[in-house]
Amino acid sequence: MTDNTNTPGTFKASGVDIRGLHKSYGDNEVLRGIDLEVKPGEVVCLIGPSGSGKSTLLRCVNLLEQPNAGTIHVGGFDATDLDVNLDKMRQKVGMVFQQFNLFPHLTVMQNCTVAQTKVLKRPAAKARAVASTNLGRVGLGDFGDRFPDQLSGGQQQRVAIARALSMDPTLMLFDEPTSALDPETVGEVLAIMRSLAKAGMTMLVVTHEMSFAKEVADRVIFMDGGVVVEQGPAKDVIGNPQQPRTQDFLKRVLDPTHVEIAE
Repeated sequence: MTDNTNTPGTFKASGVDIRGLHKSYGDNEVLRGIDLEVKPGEVVCLIGPSGSGKSTLLRCVNLLEQPNAGTIHVGGFDATDLDVNLDKMRQKVGMVFQQFNLFPHLTVMQNCTVAQTKVLKRPAAKARAVASTNLGRVGLGDFGDRFPDQLSGGQQQRVAIARALSMDPTLMLFDEPTSALDPETVGEVLAIMRSLAKAGMTMLVVTHEMSFAKEVADRVIFMDGGVVVEQGPAKDVIGNPQQPRTQDFLKRVLDPTHVEIAE
């Protein structure tokens, strides 16, 4: 049997190609014709106000939300093909949510092995070895016997990342991974994400951490009203935005004390 597990320090990577993506909830059109390409090994950060469609876009990539129109190609799969093998496709796409979604009754090690043994059909010993590698990758190699409620929020999120990596994804989706964390623990999760980016993991990240996006992202995409308003290198979109809507958003985000005064 071929060993498809990622070796420490490296990742197999795949890109994403999204064309004409639409998503509505009743009369509310959340995504209005999104075109987006993420190349293998690229880190793309999605920024924008609440309700702009960022998280919905992310959830459409692995079909946690079903698009109304458009195509999504990821990891060699056409995700919007009605005949797609959804289980096989989702094995290629790891996702880390705002909330950690760990099983509270399972240990850290069990959280990181249960899907490997049930979905990938890995032998228990192999699953534990893969989990140990990825827990070490996120700095929690000695925490395998602990339960989630014995960990800080930052540690739980790092376990969630290790769990996702243990399925050997070729793409990682992060939906505001630090928004539920205490400010003191945000840095430890962002450090892990930096290390993944350096190791070549393809990453599509919804974030409000502008400094992280500017430092790590190959490209930043600003969304508003279900469309892409502006995109480009992080230093340009965040450091020198061209669109008035992007300028206004970043002014408010980067300077929370800023208040518009009507003349």
